[in-house]
This record gives sequence, structure tokens and C-alpha cells, in this order.
Amino acid sequence: MRRSESTSTVNSSGRARAQIRSAASLPHIARPKSEEISRRSPCLLVALRPLNVDEEREKFFQSCYTYNPQFEYEEPVPTAVLEKYRDASDQFITQATGIIHAVLEKYGSYENFEVATGGRLLSKCQIWSIIRKYMQKEGCVGEVVVQLTEDLLSQAVMMVENSRPTLAINLSGARQYWLEGMLRHEIGTHYIRGVNNARQPWHSAQGRKRYGLKPANPTEEGLASLHSVLFRKQPFLWRAAPPPSPPPFFQHLERYVQDARVRWEYCVRAKRGQADTSQPGCFSKDQVYLDGILRILRHRQTIDFRLLAALGKVSYEDVTQLKPFGVLEKARIPHFMQDLERYRKQLEHIMATNRLNEEELEQQV
Repeated sequence: MRRSESTSTVNSSGRARAQIRSAASLPHIARPKSEEISRRSPCLLVALRPLNVDEEREKFFQSCYTYNPQFEYEEPVPTAVLEKYRDASDQFITQATGIIHAVLEKYGSYENFEVATGGRLLSKCQIWSIIRKYMQKEGCVGEVVVQLTEDLLSQAVMMVENSRPTLAINLSGARQYWLEGMLRHEIGTHYIRGVNNARQPWHSAQGRKRYGLKPANPTEEGLASLHSVLFRKQPFLWRAAPPPSPPPFFQHLERYVQDARVRWEYCVRAKRGQADTSQPGCFSKDQVYLDGILRILRHRQTIDFRLLAALGKVSYEDVTQLKPFGVLEKARIPHFMQDLERYRKQLEHIMATNRLNEEELEQQV
């Protein structure tokens, strides 16, 4: 990462020196064998950030939004990955549109929503103070390396750097009322479920196959996304429901977001992985957030949320069958799940705020 502050040392260029991988398999705190490190691929969300994003943004703006950016990447993005996420789904378009319209009706614009619900941008000292307090709540002080950076397309990402669980936080997204939700997403969900997962008999790919487990997503990201807005007065799911935007993306987004630089970020996320952005297709992995949210809310009355956290990186659909085999002694439970009655009330508040219809969810998920 080009510009970062970290609790650990980075090299002089600022780029991470070790292989990094996504939060889906975090964490392996013990140092792995050298051959295991060499087989790891870079964290997908980091690898998909174009190297020349700043230069291409300036060309795009100077052309009055007519230039098709030509992105370059440190390593070629695997074709199989691009093909897997090439086509966007319209399965949840009704819910996504409803969430966006609910926000715009209340706040008038995304910019007003950001200021009202996010608050002011935090200084680095304020960020570190909030992070320390949160780590104390979860009992994981000293376990996770934290980096502050300006080079993420997302607000934050969990990864492995130098064999250590590492959280990179985008300084531009570290807002007064949003930061703790970000920490609940990354530490309280991804990291804690990863710690619990490492103790389970299905912690490896072979183990998952042996128990016939479903993929961890969309449950993993859906749960984390719900935790991002948990306990907010206005827990709108805007970031999990990106505005629907058929081509041309940038011009169409203006009806939802006036700030051209914010619209640019949406477009880069939609076209990341592509070299020539004039070509059809997109990177649709972001849709997993809303998919997971709606599935969890649909089954919120029957999910054992503490067990879902304790069993590790598993789908809510596998919880019942795995309960007899799980290693539950000393399992970590996020601090915000201690009061389950309050937790469930917050899920109801999220349903109401985002105008999610029970009958529609029953029909779709």
C-alpha cells in the first residue's frame, strides 16, 4: 500500500511484502509452512485495485466523462474469477432500489446521508483510540495488525500480511459514526469467526468437503454487513445495496450521487478487474453483501446467532447439522451478541428502516 500507517513495519515503498488473502479464510495466527505461503494468492479485493487508478481518473474527468479508462494491474486477474463475477444479477433489484429510495426520501442525496449518518472524518489519533477500545471489547488486543491507508477501493479489508491477521482501513471512510460498525464487520465478524473456525474439524478444504458444507458466503458477508449498521439510529443498508446502474454507469449514477468522485469510485468497483472498461461486463461480487443480508433477515427468527459465530466460517444453513461436531469450548462470541434480545431487536429495526417486506423475502430467499 502506497501510503499507510501501521502497528507493524512496512517496506520503504509502502507495498505489502507478503502474500495476502481474503477474510474468508482468516485467521491462521500460527506461522504456516513456507510452501503454504508460496501457494497463496493475493487478497482478491486488493489485487483488483488498478495500479493506475489515479491517472485514469484524471483522464476521465478531463474528457468530460467520455474516456474509457484503461486499467493496469500488478498481476493478471485470473480469467476464471472475471468470468465468475462477469454478469450482475437482478434478483434483489426491488430491495436494492427500495433501500436507495428510502435513503433519498429521508436525506435528499447520498452526500447528505453521508454527513448525517457518518459524521465527520476522524483524525488518525481518533481512529487509533477507537480501534484500541474496540479491540479491548473483543479481547483481541495485540492479535490483529492495523494499517491506515488511502489506497483501498473499499472502506476496509481483512487480509494476511507477513503471516499475521491484518486489517487495512481506508482513511476516507473512517467517519465518526461509521468506524465502530466497520470494526464490528471486520473484527467482530470476519476475524472472530475465523478464530473459531481454526479450531473446528472443518477448518480445511478437506474438512469442509467431509462435512458437506455449503460455501461460507453469502452468510459471511451478509452477517458482517448487518453488523456494520447494528445499533445505528438510522441503519440504512446503502453500501450493501449499490444504486442500480446500467451503462453508461457514470451518467446514470448522477440521479443517486451528485459527487463526481464518489460516482467514479462506484464505477471503478463495478469495472475492476477489467483492463479495457469499454468492454461489456462488470465485477458483481459486491452483490453477495445484499444477498447474504436478505437471507439472514429472512431466517432471523430461527438462526442461532451465537452458534453461527462459534462454529466459524459456515453458512447459517449448516448450523444445525454441525452443532454436535463443533468445538464450542472457549469459542469467542462478539461482545455485541452478548445481549441477544437487544441484538434481535436491532435486526427488526434494520428491517423497518430499509422497508424490507417479509412476504417478498419469503418468496425470494
